Formats: sequence, C-alpha cells, structure tokens
Amino acid sequence: MPVTDTDVIIVGAGPAGLMLAGELRLAGVRTLVLERQPQIRDIPKASGIGGRILDLLRYRGLLERFEAASGDPNIAPRFPFAGLYLDFTDMADPPMRALPIPQMEIERLLDEHACELGANIRRGHEVVGVSQDDASVTADVRGPDGPFRVTARYLVGCDGGRSRIRDMAGIPFPGTTYPEVNRFAQVALHDSVTALDNGDIDVPGLGRIQAGFTRTDRGVFAFAAGSGVLSLQTTEGETTEYDDDEPLTLTELGDSARRVLGADLPLGEPIRLSRYTFKDRQAERYRAGRILLAGDAAHLFPATGTALNVGMLDTVNLAWKLGADIHGWAPAGLLDTYHDERHYAGGRARLQTRAQVALRRGHDAAADALRQVFQELLADEPALRRMGSLVGHTDIRYPMPGSDHHALAGTFAPNLILHTDQGITSVAELMHPGRPTLLDLADRPDLREVAQDWEHRIDIHTAKTDDRPADALLIRPDAHIAWAAGIDESADAAAPALRQALSSWFGEPSSGR
Repeated sequence: MPVTDTDVIIVGAGPAGLMLAGELRLAGVRTLVLERQPQIRDIPKASGIGGRILDLLRYRGLLERFEAASGDPNIAPRFPFAGLYLDFTDMADPPMRALPIPQMEIERLLDEHACELGANIRRGHEVVGVSQDDASVTADVRGPDGPFRVTARYLVGCDGGRSRIRDMAGIPFPGTTYPEVNRFAQVALHDSVTALDNGDIDVPGLGRIQAGFTRTDRGVFAFAAGSGVLSLQTTEGETTEYDDDEPLTLTELGDSARRVLGADLPLGEPIRLSRYTFKDRQAERYRAGRILLAGDAAHLFPATGTALNVGMLDTVNLAWKLGADIHGWAPAGLLDTYHDERHYAGGRARLQTRAQVALRRGHDAAADALRQVFQELLADEPALRRMGSLVGHTDIRYPMPGSDHHALAGTFAPNLILHTDQGITSVAELMHPGRPTLLDLADRPDLREVAQDWEHRIDIHTAKTDDRPADALLIRPDAHIAWAAGIDESADAAAPALRQALSSWFGEPSSGR
C-alpha cells in the first residue's frame, strides 16, 4: 500500500465538509479539508437549521453553542411549505423545531469544532484534478504557494451543487432545474410602510397587503413583518443562470417586487439579501471507488430549509464508516451502506420538496383548490405530525440486514433519561464521543458478556429508564439503532442476534481497534 499524506481529503469547507471533518476526527481519522475560498464567506445563504440535525448536534454536545449564536433559539415552530404553513405552535411536543442562524455562523462554529479536534483546514486551496487506484486517491491542488499533490485513502466531495469532484469522478447528476428565481431579503421597515396589528402591511400606492403569500399572474410575493423588520420573498418564472458569486442588490429586489405586485414597494436598509433557484437533482451513486459525495454535491432539492440539514446528516452517516474501513475493522460492504442509506434519505427529502413544487407552481383555480384542501388536511394533528416528520427528516428508518427486527431497529435512538450508578445522564450525553454503544436497560449480563468481545470498539453502559422501550439498544455512532432486544426477550434469542448485529456493523471480535 502506498504511503499517504492523510487518511481522508475533504473538498469543500461548507457545513457538510466541516461537519464531516469533525466527525472523522471523532473517529480518529487524519483529515485534510481543502477549500477554494480564502475565508468563510459572508454572502447570505441558508438562514437556519432544523429537524433531525438539531438532535444530532445535541448528541454531539454542540447544540448549546449553536443556540448561543442564534438570535432567537426559541423561535415559534411555524414553517412555510409551498405557499402554505406547517404550524406546530399549538403542540406541546412539535415534531419539528428550527434554529435561526446564518450559514456563515454555522460554518464558523463547525470550523471551530473541527479544529479543536485536530482537523487540518486549508482555505484558498483549489482541487484541480483527482485520480485514484485500488489503494489511494490523489488530488492535484492549486494553493497560495503554488501547485502540489496530496494523497489519501479516500476523498469526499462536499463542494456544492456544481461539484467538480462529482464531474471528475464521472458520477451522473440527473434531475430538473425549475425555470424560476427566488429573491429573499430582510430589510428595515420603510418609514412610509405601516405594519398593522394583525401582521399585514399598508403600502402607499398598493394599499393593504396580507401577511403570507400573495399570488399574481406575474409571480408570488411573500412577507412577514415584526420588530421593525420586513422579511420578504419574490418568486418569478425566469431562466436566467445567476453566478453564485454575484450578490443580490436592493435595486434588483425592488425591481422584482414591482414586477410581481405591479407597483413600487418602498424598502428600508437591507439586513440580508440572497437569491436562489430551485433544482431537483440527485447523484446516481454517492460513491465511485475511493471518491464519495456528500451534501449539495450529492443532491439538490427544489425547496428551502432542506439541503443543509440533509447534507450534514449525510456526513454523520459516512464518517464512522470511513473510520471503520481506515482502522481495518469494517465488515464487508459497510462503506457501501452509506450510499444505500443516504440515497434513500435523499429520496425522502426529494419526495416532500417535489410535493412543494406541485403545490406552489400552479396559478389557476385548480391549483388554488389543491392548496386549500392540503391546508385543511394540515388542521388534523396526525397529518400535521406526519408532514413535520417528513420535512424534519425524523421519519427515516434505515433498512437493517436480516429479518425479524425490533420496531426500533434502523431508527434514531430516543434521548432517554438514564439512571446509572454514577447518577442521571441521557442517551445524548452517552453519544458525545461518537462511538458505538450498547445500552443495557434491563441489567442483562448475558448481553454484556457477548459485547465484551467488541469492548475496544464499543462502549457498554448499564442504566435504568422509565418505560424502557427495549431491554437493550445497540446504537451506531450516527445515533441510529443497529439492533434492539425485546422486553424480556430470552437469552437464547437475544444473545445470538446481538452477536450477529455486532459482526454485521462492527466487524469480527478483536482485542484491539
């Protein structure tokens, strides 16, 4: 095997790349991040994170950092959905929450975390070529001090929707680009615009505009007003391909609002301006030999509030599997489960964002009727919860090998409150190190004895919890349950099943890593 400079090269230091860097370091993997831009960019992109990724950040002990950096960590759980709303404000336990935080702040926090763990992040370094063989992958890099080469065991493209890594790996990226442009802004409320008590605004020359979505034959205008700030968005049918590096201006936004509304909308000082198009694309495969894809390089979704969350979750699934392979204990086919599981999850995200396309793009009476019926369905709590789980990516249950699985197998481990000999803890706290974990909830020495053969790879904990969902849980580093023992399941059944699950996910028993 050739000498390598590092274990894994990550191309791209956006949220997916930086999350992957931190997760790989937790797995003990040498990591080099190469980013074309010389510094974190302050061009507004995503404005928050939500759903399952918030749970995962809690399971890594990072959520408090993100909440401290958010302007409003207790935002009301009410989210736009294709010109409608998913409103969970009346639920004591909403199926989805969100944290408003600018993408540049997300990147800063993830960069800080990855560096604390020892990741090597080099900005101003562009990967211009990639080659691979059976044992390694080589990247040709153009940096501030000239060109050089770096070799690794694997390379992961986290370089966005126009991924050069994906192209160089020869991975097709089929799908659709919708002929529309969305312009989003937060601006100070103009002195001539009056915010009314019910959330509407009164605009000179336009009159009263209702909060929410206004459809015209020229596009869609949406806004919300509060605390002297107007958050607004325009959507127009347009085929122009804008350069991501070309920022939206207040003049361009005003022109768009005039076209949609038919009159001028006075705009105050800008706080945030961004422009985006909608694409519905997914890589045919997330792996080509020693090159893998994650984040926008692997998928693009035709709705907001999805891509960043799904991309970060990709990397949590991938990192521990790369670590297992690099450390030599991965069972056969483990790394291929990354594509199987996350391509499936990406397909679920495409399902709900494609549904948003159908709801938002129609402008005739039939489309209005469809939206009205859909909104009425969302008045029923079971339907609203199902949609919240779908949009928040909390409905994912990965297929597990074999048959006759516990209902929890493949799902995200619940954050149980645990009583141990050392005091009270939780599943989230146990998962901070990002290691496989056997959680014995019923004092089952037969199961702990089986797990001892893997004790150098997995953590073993015994605890009690109220209303235990199973006698034991085998939890993967990405917090998904690989196996569960039923309540009072016999040792004759549970012990062999646990041994099989341990072998399937964490390799053959060994006295070392």
